[in-house]
Amino acid sequence: MAHRIRYAMTQEPMASKLSGIVECDETYIGGKAKNMHASKRAEKIQGRGAVGKFPVCSLVERQGRVRSTHVANVTGANLKAVLREHVEPTAHIMTDEFTSYIGLSSEFASHQSVNHGKGEYVRREAHTNTIESFFALLKRGIIGTFHHVSGQHLHRYLSEFDFRYNLRAVKDGERTIEALKGFEGKRLMYKDRN
Repeated sequence: MAHRIRYAMTQEPMASKLSGIVECDETYIGGKAKNMHASKRAEKIQGRGAVGKFPVCSLVERQGRVRSTHVANVTGANLKAVLREHVEPTAHIMTDEFTSYIGLSSEFASHQSVNHGKGEYVRREAHTNTIESFFALLKRGIIGTFHHVSGQHLHRYLSEFDFRYNLRAVKDGERTIEALKGFEGKRLMYKDRN
């Protein structure tokens, strides 16, 4: 039943694209090494901390909406595909220094990045603080409420957190009505639960 409610919270495919200043970043959702079986914990320690976790790319308009997507791999091709699908070409993109974002200024109005590796977090309007705040809510919500989310259903949880964030300025009753409106025309069958 909970997955059906999350399905109702999904963004419509024809929803308008994000515009204005849009921050883009990626994160990994998954468990902590101390909670893993010893063999998995050893793999995680040898890697960068992403072993056994699921990569997520999120985009947020400043003072606006968020869109989150589970991506197979965090590559330039995948991240740029997500940006093209969800962001207007007239948008101004803000990212960190990750090399996969190189070349965005040729596809969007502008692209600025901050270099977290050198201790730079804000340079005038260039920062990723909004998306980092969303990631804090997402991760705390998953760890504190659900404890574990499988890759098979991650997109449903992302829809729920996007929905909550996008309607953060309305009262609970209004948010409930919006969720109920989302049921119209949608039917999640048991065999389609993937």
